[in-house]
Amino acid sequence: MSNNSYFNRDVSWLSFNERVLQEAEDTSNPLIERLRFLGIHSNNMDEFFRVRYSYIRRLRLSKDEGLDDDLEGYTPGELLATLSKIVTDQQQRSQNIYDALKSALEEFNIEIINEKQLTAKQAEFVKHLYRDKISPALTNLMINQTKSFPFLRDKSIYLAVKLTKGENQQHSIIEVPYSVSGRFVRLPKYGKQYVMYMDDVLRHNLDSIFHTIKYDHIEAHTLKITRDAELSLDDDVSRSFMEKIQRGLRNRRVGDLVRFVYDKNIADSTLKILVDGLEVSALDTLIPGGRYHNKKDLMQFPNMENPALEYNKHKHIPHPGIDVDRSIIKALKRQDFMLFTPYHDFGTIIRLLREAAIDEKVKELKVTLYRLSDESQIISALINAAKNGKNVTVFIELQARFDEANNIKWTNRLRSEGIKVVSGVQGLKVHSKLTLIRRYEGKEKLVDYCIIGTGNYHEGTAKIYTDYHLMTSDRRLAKEARKVFQFIESPYKQYNFKHLFVSPNTTRSNIERLIDREIDHAKEGKEAKFWVKINSISDHSMIDKLYEASHAGVKIRMIVRGIFCLDLNNSKAHNITAISVVGRFLEHTRAFCFHNAGKPEYYISSADWMGRNLNRRVEVTAPIYDESIQREIRDHFEILWKDNLKSRRLDANQQNIYKVQQGPKINGQEELHEYVRKLLSKG
Repeated sequence: MSNNSYFNRDVSWLSFNERVLQEAEDTSNPLIERLRFLGIHSNNMDEFFRVRYSYIRRLRLSKDEGLDDDLEGYTPGELLATLSKIVTDQQQRSQNIYDALKSALEEFNIEIINEKQLTAKQAEFVKHLYRDKISPALTNLMINQTKSFPFLRDKSIYLAVKLTKGENQQHSIIEVPYSVSGRFVRLPKYGKQYVMYMDDVLRHNLDSIFHTIKYDHIEAHTLKITRDAELSLDDDVSRSFMEKIQRGLRNRRVGDLVRFVYDKNIADSTLKILVDGLEVSALDTLIPGGRYHNKKDLMQFPNMENPALEYNKHKHIPHPGIDVDRSIIKALKRQDFMLFTPYHDFGTIIRLLREAAIDEKVKELKVTLYRLSDESQIISALINAAKNGKNVTVFIELQARFDEANNIKWTNRLRSEGIKVVSGVQGLKVHSKLTLIRRYEGKEKLVDYCIIGTGNYHEGTAKIYTDYHLMTSDRRLAKEARKVFQFIESPYKQYNFKHLFVSPNTTRSNIERLIDREIDHAKEGKEAKFWVKINSISDHSMIDKLYEASHAGVKIRMIVRGIFCLDLNNSKAHNITAISVVGRFLEHTRAFCFHNAGKPEYYISSADWMGRNLNRRVEVTAPIYDESIQREIRDHFEILWKDNLKSRRLDANQQNIYKVQQGPKINGQEELHEYVRKLLSKG
């Protein structure tokens, strides 16, 4: 699995996705939540194929079968074969879990039924649903009648229909419509609760769909495809950056096919027509599956009004230093605050922006935006500020993968309101999470307030992603945050940062400096250690630096949710211990602490330790100077480190073996919720 230096990043990522599958298997999780974990696994796998598998496929098509440094010792062909086997195994495992969960639902009087299991009354309901709502939205493509094979869209689900009359066959492809009620239809209750896939609603109504065609036999099987999501930008200097992004999005819709999943019970003749029509090559992954695909839709499995089947609802905990009825800006003049979402209420950030929007002393607002919700309150607050005469500048990253179209929509909306929008920097992605508020205080004196965070300003993900948001008026940090905005607008000017680490300029060198200091302390016989919590680590130079530190005697603890490319078989890695925590919330905070001979230094960051974050993105890492916040970050890490229910040891082979330790069972995320709640009561 490795070349004795680095574990392959793609194999490691699939290992992370297996941890998601483990959550679907975990009987301590509520039943519907386990179904939703299956949906997350499927969604993750789709993105993997669109991005990573397609990238390796392009390497295979364009290069000789020589070793590629980016693939940690594999050739592209070898890696494709390895990944395909892992994916196929996980797909089968996912199907087995789904079958078990479906049976388990029946113990709660909930049944997922197909078109052959309907009662007379249910059948009548489904008929009316089709005629009244589904039929007008249906797209039915008769392959025999089309001049060319129809284009099938990524992310959609299709029914491949075969109609037989004697020796004659006709084939059709029907796109399953989501616009009516999503993927699932709740049927009327008859003692039990019944749920039906939209696929099966169509199967039940095949006679109506094809009422003008004579046939003796009809059958329908589900299929899905995945396309290459690489966003190609042309070099036409006459086009604006936004125009290039829009053109790239159009090209993405017709990207090369990289995965074709079909019902294993489909007729060979139908499969051949599909394979030929879609021009499936030997390099594409052809995967036989079950009756249903796009299990990502399980993330939206309906609420069945049984609290025992879902997580207990956590109420957002107010920050003890911020009064809901008083000015946040005045509070920030006195002290720094760290919001820890979703435990704290993300709405606090929205409240701060709304306060700034109507504060007559506020002159200017600047915000970086990477991903936004469809109905963004952040956007509403910024528009309100602009209408109240504030100078508002918004930096929107147009190349936020899979959110490009949404970000273009918001860019156009903001510009229509007279707001200055900087649409990213070509060659760099703006991934930092920054807000700057400039306010007149005293005699025309401008004071800066800022938010430096690890997570996006997205109200939806803020409910399920753990993130830090440092809110401060510390002049050292706020002044440099303002420089970061200047850097984004003029990236080719030189800017000096004494406190913030800013990618692509100083993040790598500063982190290496901190590690080198611990190495020096170890060589001097002093206690030397540090801990890191990040989402992914794949940068080879950073890994080499960790090996160097470990070999020198520095004790290193790591919590890494996703990609982990350290090879713990390496003889220099003996002082490195790593775990991954996958649970109710997606661990997204990035933080680290260096012992510094008993004078520890704490940092939070928007950056993972990957080449893209260190070299090709605008990222910000901020020191934490407030001792009470330092203590909280330290406690957060230690609580997660003690988790023995949702943590897996990242061993040399990344086998996802659960961490075992003596003593009481600890769910780190639940303990964190309790920790934050107790701080409120003390506050």
